[in-house]
Amino acid sequence: MSDRPVVMITGGAGGIGKALARRYLCEGACVALVDRDPAALERAVDAPATRADAVLALSCDITQPEAVRAAVQRVKDRFGRLDTLIHCAGLTQVSPLVNTDLDVYRRVMEVNFFGAVAVTQAALPLLLASRGQIIVLSSIAGFAPLTGRTGYCASKHALHGFFDAARAELRGRGVHVMVVCPSFVATDFARSGLAGNGSVLQFDRVTTGRPLNPDAVARAIVTAARRRKRLLVLSPTGKLAYWVSSLFPGVYERLMNRRFRVEIDRDAPQDR
Repeated sequence: MSDRPVVMITGGAGGIGKALARRYLCEGACVALVDRDPAALERAVDAPATRADAVLALSCDITQPEAVRAAVQRVKDRFGRLDTLIHCAGLTQVSPLVNTDLDVYRRVMEVNFFGAVAVTQAALPLLLASRGQIIVLSSIAGFAPLTGRTGYCASKHALHGFFDAARAELRGRGVHVMVVCPSFVATDFARSGLAGNGSVLQFDRVTTGRPLNPDAVARAIVTAARRRKRLLVLSPTGKLAYWVSSLFPGVYERLMNRRFRVEIDRDAPQDR
């Protein structure tokens, strides 16, 4: 069994997940990186200053429950424990509701919601044993609407409902749950997103506010995790969205529609 804390990160080969891995490794933890992209995993593990003995790379599709259970078992076999589970794996969708295939919504929910549920269930015995922590990367889309992202918003709202209830269930058993809501982050996340017909997006997404740096996001998450925060809303843009959407929902909707109209116009609804 490892005498150092062990962190398991889904979506760990890129973006926020990769930044979190670097941060935890610098702090002396062992890290299990879970990602469906073997090439990206190899690049992440071969990064300079990475301690081979402290990293486990796991190629795994989190929408496949058997693969998820096998990945968690490999973490147990390698390190003997798990202290922190971080859900970073995700998939976005950019298309108007009237022009989005139902299969696109199903796919987004499979990755963002059911994938997180499957990993949590598989890892829960280890987390109960360590009285550990679950960290969920949600979004401002988890509490406020984003035009043209109905499926993405739905998946993030589902995460909030599930993990808020899980926190209540687990509070007496020592496992803490923190939900993190960044605004837009400077990563390649959207490049694997889906258009309304299920194809990969062919244009750069519109953002609002200055995109966050992944390393800054990772630092904030690790600091908040030490304090066992329940909810972490990042950036001035995210905090403004939180309050405006809560207090003035009509105003917020108009602002979102104006900001993201260009994306909707690119995928104008056609007769079906």
